[in-house]
Amino acid sequence: MDVGVQSAPVPRLLGPLVTVTEFLAGLVVAVEIGLLSVGVVARYVFHNPIVWTDELAQILFVWLSMLGTAIALHRGQHMRMTALVDRFPGAARANCELLALLVCVALMLLVFVPSFDYAHEESFVITPALEISGSIRASALPIGFGLMIVFALARLSSMASFRRVATAACFIAFAMASAWYLRGLFHALGNLNLIIFFVGLVGVAVFLGVPIAFAFAIAALGYLGLSTNAPLLTIAGRLDEGMSHLILLAVPLFVFLGMLMETTGMAKAMVDFLAALLGHVRGGLSYVLIGAMYLVSGISGSKTADMAAVAPSLFPEMRKRGQRGGELVALLAATGAQTETIPPSLVLITIGSVTTVSIAALFTGGLLPAVAVGASLAVLVWWRNRKANVSDARTPSRKEVLKSFLFATPALALPFIIRAAVVEGVATATEVSTIGIAYSILVGLLIYRRCDWSKLPKMLVDTAALSGAILFIIGAATTVAWCLTQSGFSRDLAKMMSSLPGGAPTFMIVSIVMFVILGSVLEGIPALVLFAPLMFPIAKSVGIHEVHYAMVVILAMGIGLFLPPFGVGYYAACAIGRVDPAEGIRPLLGYVGALLVGLTIVAGIPWLSTGFL
Repeated sequence: MDVGVQSAPVPRLLGPLVTVTEFLAGLVVAVEIGLLSVGVVARYVFHNPIVWTDELAQILFVWLSMLGTAIALHRGQHMRMTALVDRFPGAARANCELLALLVCVALMLLVFVPSFDYAHEESFVITPALEISGSIRASALPIGFGLMIVFALARLSSMASFRRVATAACFIAFAMASAWYLRGLFHALGNLNLIIFFVGLVGVAVFLGVPIAFAFAIAALGYLGLSTNAPLLTIAGRLDEGMSHLILLAVPLFVFLGMLMETTGMAKAMVDFLAALLGHVRGGLSYVLIGAMYLVSGISGSKTADMAAVAPSLFPEMRKRGQRGGELVALLAATGAQTETIPPSLVLITIGSVTTVSIAALFTGGLLPAVAVGASLAVLVWWRNRKANVSDARTPSRKEVLKSFLFATPALALPFIIRAAVVEGVATATEVSTIGIAYSILVGLLIYRRCDWSKLPKMLVDTAALSGAILFIIGAATTVAWCLTQSGFSRDLAKMMSSLPGGAPTFMIVSIVMFVILGSVLEGIPALVLFAPLMFPIAKSVGIHEVHYAMVVILAMGIGLFLPPFGVGYYAACAIGRVDPAEGIRPLLGYVGALLVGLTIVAGIPWLSTGFL
């Protein structure tokens, strides 16, 4: 989710660098799409796989991740939690913004040289298919960090005077020097450092407004550098490994596919059909909102983009029918939480990449839990609208409904094509995303005729920026998870959770509470990347099916993501609906109750997640 301040004005000398970076990032996205598409055609049409396509795609993927991360930093699009900072007076808020950006600069300066060392170490590795040096791939890290340093310094120059920047920089330098001076004490503290760095430092950084990925990375860097003897190039290696997992290649492709669906009018066609089908009944447009989010959710890679694709088509008519703005954004936020498990959700792909759970199984298991939670929301919608006056609502004829259905059929088919291809083993999640892109382009050109090619360069760059923000979080959270594993925390956590009284039910309840809190504070993907590798083996050991557990924790995380006062998803829904967040708090409470009822049903009935595996 894109949360943060807007990009700073581009200084004259920086403009060409930003333009070149965006051009290269967009070009890499386009090449990735083309390369993977060629691989799919060669494998499934000509039955003659090209062995080097996946290897080259993985090399380019690291470059895409780092260039996208740099662009996201320049634009202020990295995920961060600003609920606390936004409550501060103007001067205090500005100081927090300044400190948060300087923390990012400090991190990048500290890992810049180790990333060069890592790239040099990788020069001795030769890739098996292309037989080229591994440093070509690893060089993306120092170049990406270098770009981020330049972009961050440019933002600093435009947001505060030199004196304020220098004062804040001296404060951070003093804190770092003090920590280095006390490194002997940190060594003596042992595993207490886990609390100091991964609870204390991460918590302070996140609430200060530091982007979550950078908060994770600075905590991991501090832990490795001050309390262990591990070389600092370790963090570069962990970041590289976390961002370059082959499964994650699907992330930028599904992000681009989501943008295509909106640009070609496919998302609007789905919404229009549901509105024609149900819009005339009591609470009909609310049911349409639930159904539309079910259909379009998960493809774009951003829950904000999902909501933005649906809300503009429905909110004006819902307001005409007397529904208040607070009620609208409350339901929008609730559907955002409800649809987290719907494939091809990037959350499911992320879980598959950091655990041993099959993505095909996750795609199969994610459909019914969302239906169960959606049914809970629908019951509340019925109750709240049971006395609504719909006398002014026009009932469309069967011919009009059939016409809208036929028009929407190509768009409605896409989510089912994607899910069926992965579930039936026809193609991987990465491969099927290229099929979806080709399908969307053809449908947009031949049927909806709304494919505006002038928007393509911007879509490619936006894809790189959003993907970079997501992937850098995954890399940083993977680094933290590695630190926790190496410290023995995973073993201790497994022992403690396994010994909870009550067995599996108690473990499930504790997991739900934990992921609701983590989803609210850290957002979804960071929380799952950090804790899924630790919690899933424990769930399996106490007899909980991994797919069932995945659905429960994803839904719990989704509730936290949209739960005020910290859940940034709720504020994104308010921004889309142009409603004061205070107006939606009260109606949201009822929907949160419905979400919890639905989550309880999913947790208590494993068959909903595993019945079709």
